[in-house]
Amino acid sequence: MPQGVKVLKFNRQVHGCCSFLVNPGYFCPPMNEQPSLYFAPFQGITTKAFREVYARHFFGTDKLYTPYFANIAVDYPLPPLKLKALREQFENGIPVIPQILSKSAPEILSFAQRCAGLGFSELNWNLGCPYPQVARKKRGSGLLPYPEMVSEILDQLMTRMPLHFSVKCRLGYEDAGEIQNLIPVFNRYPLSEIIIHPRIGRQLYSGSPDLRAFGEAITSLRHPVAYNGDIAAPADLQFLQSQFPGISRFMIGRGLLADPFLPARIKGIAINGKETEILKKFTDDLYHAYRRDKKESHTVLNAMKEYWKYLILSFDDPRSVFRKIRKTASYDEYEEAVQRVFEEHAPAGINPSGILRDDG
Repeated sequence: MPQGVKVLKFNRQVHGCCSFLVNPGYFCPPMNEQPSLYFAPFQGITTKAFREVYARHFFGTDKLYTPYFANIAVDYPLPPLKLKALREQFENGIPVIPQILSKSAPEILSFAQRCAGLGFSELNWNLGCPYPQVARKKRGSGLLPYPEMVSEILDQLMTRMPLHFSVKCRLGYEDAGEIQNLIPVFNRYPLSEIIIHPRIGRQLYSGSPDLRAFGEAITSLRHPVAYNGDIAAPADLQFLQSQFPGISRFMIGRGLLADPFLPARIKGIAINGKETEILKKFTDDLYHAYRRDKKESHTVLNAMKEYWKYLILSFDDPRSVFRKIRKTASYDEYEEAVQRVFEEHAPAGINPSGILRDDG
């Protein structure tokens, strides 16, 4: 097993074990309507440079979410690094959605006002981050057990919010039933969308999504709902559509990092050219974009290796691919290793196991 990563199976077993009675009229799209597909945010990966390069090479994605912003100084200008990360409101025509991690209404509102001034049309509130170092501070999914705090924050925000305001959350932090206490809170406010990852925070990414709890939640929510979690192939999304016919919005994270062609495959968009050549050009362009963005810093190789933990799943021998990439210590070694990967390994569709990052 590659050092620094651990293997997590995509939970396909849920496909055969559950069925749900979902309100068929709830946001039910026409049968021929294409789903809306969102690229989930990943700290340290889906940066400004990544989004720009990705959007030039791949098609089918409808929104690109930034990694979360935190520790915003109220009533002060955004610092240069944050402004740089928010430089573009669109990437090749795809809307970019900033995300904030906060439990402070003044902080969220201050950031929203700055995003509006930069030309963004939507802000997303992260109530889903599961990591203990975040959750123990009552941020991310750690705020879900406290509906009265969520209500107080929304009370202060929504009459002054200059943007569409959406929420990304889990079913709860300790228990999937926590979302039932949040639904009346969410329903009181004009949220533009609620994106639900059907796990609890304490699970991180282990175990199976709780599709039954998700199905129960969406029947009571008055807002458009997007599903997020464990979509690695078109068949996964087709299964979810069969179980939840009213859901037409889907956020994809690890599956899309592993297979950047996934949105096009789902939508039946023709891939113009050989996938191997497109993938090689994409990884080369990303590598050079990182070198420019990071000013030749040693962190360039770390950033590429972090992404390759996912991309290896598109190749016929993921462990062998990762070994080649992991041991590189210079630009020359990395470039040679990537060349060998594309000469010696063929893209083979998504591998049935996924790589789970330990840190975000």
